[in-house]
Amino acid sequence: MIRELDSVVLNVNRPELGLLAGDVGTVVHVHGDGEAFEVEFVTLAGETLGVLTLQKEEIRPVDAGDLAHVRRLRGAA
Repeated sequence: MIRELDSVVLNVNRPELGLLAGDVGTVVHVHGDGEAFEVEFVTLAGETLGVLTLQKEEIRPVDAGDLAHVRRLRGAA
């Protein structure tokens, strides 16, 4: 079960924010019984890229076998 403040992995690309499947965000609100989630995506420097409303199929919980990876956003200084 995904709860508020859990880290989650994006399952789909969201090009409007420069997000790719595999990017990690934080759940800031759970709608209903987990039908949808408000997920905040931030850079490692703490800059918020955006908060998206995502369906449960569009995210998954972080798994013990996941490894963090860094990539540059297009247009980032």
